[in-house]
Amino acid sequence: MDQRENQEIDRLCRRWGLPLEAVKGLGERLHGLWLRFKACFRSRTRDTSQLAEVYLQGLLVMEEKRNYANMARRIIGPEADGQNLQQFVSDSPWEAQGVFRQIQEEIATRPGLEDGFLTLDESGDERDGDKSAGAARQYLPRLGKIEMGQMGVCLSYSKDGLWAMVDAEIYLPQEWFDETHRKLHKKLHIPPGRTFMTKQALGLEMIRRAKSNGLPFRVVMGDCSYGKDPHFRRDVAAEALTYLFDIPSTAEVYLQRPTVGIPESGSGGKGRRGSQPRVLSGDRPVSVQTLRNDPQSVYQRVELRHTERGLLTAQCAARRVWTVTPEGGILEEWLLITVRNSGEVKFSVSNAPVTTSCEELGRWRCQRYFVERVFQDAKSEAGWDELIARKYRAWVHHAALDALALWFIAETKWEFARQYPRDPALKEELEVVVLPALSMANVREMLRAVLPRQQLSPEQATAVVLRHLTQRSRSTRSRLKAQSRGRSP
Repeated sequence: MDQRENQEIDRLCRRWGLPLEAVKGLGERLHGLWLRFKACFRSRTRDTSQLAEVYLQGLLVMEEKRNYANMARRIIGPEADGQNLQQFVSDSPWEAQGVFRQIQEEIATRPGLEDGFLTLDESGDERDGDKSAGAARQYLPRLGKIEMGQMGVCLSYSKDGLWAMVDAEIYLPQEWFDETHRKLHKKLHIPPGRTFMTKQALGLEMIRRAKSNGLPFRVVMGDCSYGKDPHFRRDVAAEALTYLFDIPSTAEVYLQRPTVGIPESGSGGKGRRGSQPRVLSGDRPVSVQTLRNDPQSVYQRVELRHTERGLLTAQCAARRVWTVTPEGGILEEWLLITVRNSGEVKFSVSNAPVTTSCEELGRWRCQRYFVERVFQDAKSEAGWDELIARKYRAWVHHAALDALALWFIAETKWEFARQYPRDPALKEELEVVVLPALSMANVREMLRAVLPRQQLSPEQATAVVLRHLTQRSRSTRSRLKAQSRGRSP
């Protein structure tokens, strides 16, 4: 390109908030992130932080096949075999919670990111057998059916078009605490004190951690698997937090506050006093599905947010309802009915103050979109589902490093927007209401251009293959020796 063409490209880059000097500095920005977090990857006896930078670069610049060997060759050099990376992720005792805690603390210090939204959701992946930590036949949301797989509970944070994963835990089904599975706990690095916890209990623990770490969120949200549990909603409310959870269309509510208590006696005043709380006022619950077309469900058009496809709207209705918990407690909540333009209907409940408007509830519910982006970016862009983690430690370590990759993208977008604002005239020239936001794919594309790549020569590639063949031969030899001693390989 001649000088005039370069000047024109530079001018356009600045108008779009992407000055070339900032793009060329993405590698240094990633290194700076690692410097801030490197202490998280040290154990009492070893400093494995350098491997964290290698792994982080591999997640962000590689397109596929992000296994240990390929990452090592791509980032370290052609002679690397990835064994140290495997030990770092699968066996090194560094604490994943340290990474999540620092991500939360950094979000809290970024101006404009306060009062965001916390969202609980689940991520499941198929597994071939039941010898991976937490693997069992269970419902995997991504597949929409019951299969053998691992399930993780994740906590995401979103605010103004930015999103990040801020905590994650692997779910261990109850069968993993029987005698047969307990024998695997030490081998798979399952923490000694770990006891069975439901997904709701794991979610509540993560919410409490975020609250303790000072993460500035305003609303906790989640899908039906959390919203359908009134005990979980009660426990979140007990933390003095506002929630908005989806509930199934079959959920039942009362349209006025019922009277709940222990019956004095049996029929006709005779018999023993009851022991279980009951609704004494004669009120009957109704399915929320029946309230969709109820005359008292008054709908209004709510403008949810501007998107690249136009203004997103929905028809929303909100009304006060009551839920009776099994032990006789009463939850007074908003029931939000959201009807999308596609005809999809969602039912949600919230303990927001009675003065909260239907419009605000509808916009809160719209924030659920961003947790979908967290999983989309983690899986399609950062290799979340490319690691087959047998060990508990490998799963949580990989999740923490994936979360750090997502935080690098979110922080880069946040800092670029503050330091290099876009030319406001672009919207008028392009005749749009909102300009498209930087995507994770966009940032990764620029990052790949500024980070050096390791390229194998024919001699080096052949040496790698020879080393691989030798390692496989040694593995075969070990199996033959085990067989000759009468042991199962």
